[in-house]
Amino acid sequence: MQIITQIYTNSIEIKKSTFLAFLCPYENFKTFLSDLKQKHPKAVHFVYAYRYLNNFNQIVEDKSDDGEPKGTSGMPSLNVLRGFNLINTAVIVVRYFGGIKLGTGGLVKAYSDAVNEVIFHATLIPFEIKEKIEIAINIKNLGRLEYFLNSNILKFERNFINERVILSFYVNANEKEKFEIFCKNFTPLEIQRQ
Repeated sequence: MQIITQIYTNSIEIKKSTFLAFLCPYENFKTFLSDLKQKHPKAVHFVYAYRYLNNFNQIVEDKSDDGEPKGTSGMPSLNVLRGFNLINTAVIVVRYFGGIKLGTGGLVKAYSDAVNEVIFHATLIPFEIKEKIEIAINIKNLGRLEYFLNSNILKFERNFINERVILSFYVNANEKEKFEIFCKNFTPLEIQRQ
């Protein structure tokens, strides 16, 4: 599986119709779609497709033809995302109609090409499933643990409650193994997993 970490855009023109393709992380999808509708009030279609991993590590998919003939735009867009094995990713294709009808086959090709082109210009990153870990420690032990996290995990959140600190972070299998070795030598940790 692969992911993206930023928004990418590309456009193609087919028989005077312009197809603006936007690839974005799924977490930005709803807001980004709303923004695009405001920025492109004269566009006739806002076709989308997305794939994301839910809390049970199941792939959730959806698509919309947004007024194009059924199966000619949303599904071809989704199939391209599937073909690249993209996850936690959405694509939105904004179409400006040029006055020439493309027909069913022409629409399928146009939307597929638009999504392929934007993915071609994107940086795809291998995806790995990460587990959330939360740790509650006494505030006096924070320095040693933060040093370890900064050296090995890099991104974490902390919340202070009285004399305690709750740290939460996500780890892959390799990072989890390093963390468990660290914990064996650091007895003041109380680990709470979610």
